[in-house]
Amino acid sequence: MKAFHTALPFRVRAILLAGGFCILAGAGLISYRLYSRPTTLTIAVGSFDGEAKQIASIIASRLATIDSPVRLRIENSGNMLDAAKAFASGAADLAVVRADAGDLREARTVAVTAHGVVMIVAPPGSSITSIARLRGHVVGVVGGEINHGVVEVLKKEYDLGNANVVFKDIAPADARRAVQSKEVAALLLVVPLTDKNMSFVKGLFREGLNSSPVLIPIDSAGAIADIKGPYESFDVPKGTLRGAPPVPDDDITTLRVGYYLVANRHLNSTLVADLAKKVMGVRRDLVGEQPLLSGIAAPDTDTDAYLSVHPGAAAFYNGTQQSFMDRYGNAIYLTPMVLGAMASVLAAAWRFLGVHRGETTETACDALGAMPGRVRNTDSEAELAAIEDEVDALLRVQLAKSADRDERAPEIPALISAADRIDNLIHRRRTVLATGAPLSGKRDRDGDMCANLMRF
Repeated sequence: MKAFHTALPFRVRAILLAGGFCILAGAGLISYRLYSRPTTLTIAVGSFDGEAKQIASIIASRLATIDSPVRLRIENSGNMLDAAKAFASGAADLAVVRADAGDLREARTVAVTAHGVVMIVAPPGSSITSIARLRGHVVGVVGGEINHGVVEVLKKEYDLGNANVVFKDIAPADARRAVQSKEVAALLLVVPLTDKNMSFVKGLFREGLNSSPVLIPIDSAGAIADIKGPYESFDVPKGTLRGAPPVPDDDITTLRVGYYLVANRHLNSTLVADLAKKVMGVRRDLVGEQPLLSGIAAPDTDTDAYLSVHPGAAAFYNGTQQSFMDRYGNAIYLTPMVLGAMASVLAAAWRFLGVHRGETTETACDALGAMPGRVRNTDSEAELAAIEDEVDALLRVQLAKSADRDERAPEIPALISAADRIDNLIHRRRTVLATGAPLSGKRDRDGDMCANLMRF
């Protein structure tokens, strides 16, 4: 049989080879583009002061400029409670949420973005200096529903329900009016201790040179924090509202709650690890010019944390994040072995089926084995000459196979010996035809000539 590649012209073989390389290169390029294409995640944000959206916007812009594999698409949900609801409904992959607000069963933390401090503030000159003195008064809850968790904790700890303390929801825009009209005796807020928020708090009250708002401490903050809920004890530093004279004039114990960047627990761990790495990198690079980023920190990675950390983020913070070779090393090593084994199986099946590429099934030995009979039965010099031409052509083909190391090529010495024997038979037949003498001598059985010769 003739080798497949020798059956095609050189130009065709060159085009096929170039085409194969182009296909492989194209497949490799497509695979690389798919692997390196950035993944865009939707993040739901919202807060009455707008700082959550600002933080998310800074991070998203930075990720776009540094060609990060993770990108953010921001969905403004209005407030933090609505952001938590959007996340819980599956409308967002990520969200900036408060630990005590919304349904966070599917949430796993990626990073802390800030801490909201619980502040109970009474107007300047008020006699309400402790929670016990709130008895019989109305407290305005700035922000409404999102702070109901704090209200319930305080009611339970201080039995404020029996003390006839009424908590009334108030929108941030109506808080100043409610204080001035004495609709409420104090305000409850949960805000990060930023300059913007402290200015907002001070703006709710009329201040004089010798009068400032009264911060009411939550003395049982430690006991509340021990419950392992979303709250922890915190001391508001001296001079937080005003420096000279300082307001408060000493550290005030209260509660605080974390604001977190959370991801859906089903989100790919490698993707979340890359996100955590990029977020912390953005904080490191931009915190000097963007003070809002100073609140970003690693979340609690303990197993008993109120909000569990995402496994991908935990891998980054704990230094156990897998490298490319860690993730795909086994596949890289095993793929060539598997492909090689499959190729061997297919080749064995191909040989077992006896399928050949468009070549004749007649072997060289079969062709040579049939020729002695033809020589003996011919009565024409022209037929003898034609048989000689066939033998020459057959030898040329088989010599070409041998040069190309075709495993299907017969043993060349046996073919040459068979051809020589046929040549002798042709010579003797010519003598018979010329003289009329009978042809004598040992005859090989047709088809067994090469086999007989190969045995020697």
